[in-house]
Amino acid sequence: MLNKLFKLDENKTDFKTEIIAGITTFLPMSYILGVNPGMLSETGMSLSGVFIATALASGIACIIMGLLSNYPVGLAPGMGLNALFTYTIVLGMGLSWQAALAAVFLSSVLFLIITLVGLREAILNTIPKDLKLAIGAGIGFFLAFLGLANAGIIAASPSTLVTLGPLTSAPILLALVGIAITLILYVREVPASVFVGLLITAIIGVILSLAGLGTADGVLPSLPAQWISFDLDFSVFAGFASGFGELFQNIPSLIMILFSLLFVTFFDTTGTLIPLAKECGYEKEDGTTEGINRAFISDALGGIVGAIFGSSTITAYVESATGICLGGRTGLTAIVTGILFILSVFFAPTVLALFTSSVTTAALVTVGILMFVQIKDIEWDNLAIVAAVFMTIIMMVLSYSISLGIAFGFITYTIVAAATGKAKEMSPLVWVLFIVFLIYLFFGL
Repeated sequence: MLNKLFKLDENKTDFKTEIIAGITTFLPMSYILGVNPGMLSETGMSLSGVFIATALASGIACIIMGLLSNYPVGLAPGMGLNALFTYTIVLGMGLSWQAALAAVFLSSVLFLIITLVGLREAILNTIPKDLKLAIGAGIGFFLAFLGLANAGIIAASPSTLVTLGPLTSAPILLALVGIAITLILYVREVPASVFVGLLITAIIGVILSLAGLGTADGVLPSLPAQWISFDLDFSVFAGFASGFGELFQNIPSLIMILFSLLFVTFFDTTGTLIPLAKECGYEKEDGTTEGINRAFISDALGGIVGAIFGSSTITAYVESATGICLGGRTGLTAIVTGILFILSVFFAPTVLALFTSSVTTAALVTVGILMFVQIKDIEWDNLAIVAAVFMTIIMMVLSYSISLGIAFGFITYTIVAAATGKAKEMSPLVWVLFIVFLIYLFFGL
C-alpha cells in the first residue's frame, strides 16, 4: 500500500530509507521548537501555547506536504519570518499578536491564490538556470554557516564581525569530532552515513556530559516539567480571528506588512524547494520541475495551518536536505518528520536533549558540502552569470536570508545582462521582478 501511495519503487527508495530520512530531517529542524516559543512569547503570547502551536502546526504541515506533493520536505515556522512577526509587526509597529496572526493568515491565503493561478511557477521559470544552481550552492553555504554558528565554532566578534570560537570548549570539540566522524563515514560510503554520524556524536555527547563536561545541554533547557504532561495549552489557537479589525484600521501599513510577508515567504520557499527538488531528481530536461506546484500549494496550506494554530508563517526548511541526502525521495519522509513533530509535544524535553546544536552541526556541514557540488555546472565563461552567482551566495550567507540572497543575485544578473546588450531578450516579467526586488530592498519592513 505504501509503495503504491508514495511510489517508492519508482523513486528508487524503500520504507526503511524513508523512515531514517524522516528522522534525520526532523533532528536538525527540531531547534525551532525551542526558538519559536521564546521569540513569539515576547509579543505577549503564551510560551507553552506557542510551543504546542509550533509542534502541531509543523507536524500537520509536514503531513500535508507528504500526502499532497509526495515531496520529502519538512515544514516549520521560518526563521526570519518569526523575527519579522515579533520585532517588526508587533514590537515595532505596535500591533497585537492577534493582528499579526491575522496578517500571517491573509498572506498565506494570498500565497495560495498566487500559486493556484500559476504565478509562482511562472516566476520560477523566469529565474535563469545558473541562478537556480547558485541558490542551491548558496543554501549549502548557508546550512554550513548555520551549523557552525549554532555550535559556537563561528562566533560573533565586535572587531571582525565573526571569528573562530574557543576550540577547547566541550560543545565545540564535540561538533568538530562529529563533523570528522560523519565525513569519514560518508567518504567510506557507509549506508546512512549522516544519520549514523548523528547517533555516534550524540552518544559521545552523553558520555562527555556524564563526565561533567556539559556538552549535552538540552535543546529546550527552560521547558517547565508540566509541558510533558497531557495538559495541553491551546490559548493561542484561532487567536487570529480577533485581529482582523485592528489589522484593517491602517491600510497602508497592512499593504506593507502583507508585501513583506509575501516577499520573504515566496522567495524563501522558492529558493528552498528548487534545489531540494533537484537533489531528488525531479528537475526535467526542459528546466521545469515535476510536482513543484503541488509542493507550493502544500507550503501555502502549511502557512494557513500555522496561523490557525497560533504560529508565525510555516515554510519549507532547507534542513530537509539532510534527509534527502540519506535517500529520502517521497512524501513518506515528510510524514515521518511530521509525526515526530506531533510526538514532540510530549517527549521533546527528554528526547531532544540528546540532539543538541553540537550534534546536528555535522549533518548541516556535510549536507552543505554536498549541495555546494552543483556549482560545477554553472556557465563560468558568462560574466553576468558569474557576478549574479557570486552576489547570490555571499549575500545569502552574510545577510542570513535566502530571499535577500536571491534578490541581490537577480538584480545583479539583470543589470549586468542589460549592460552586455541582452536587455531586449529579457521577458517583461524579469523587469517586473527587478523592480519588486528593488522595492523590497529599499522600502521593505
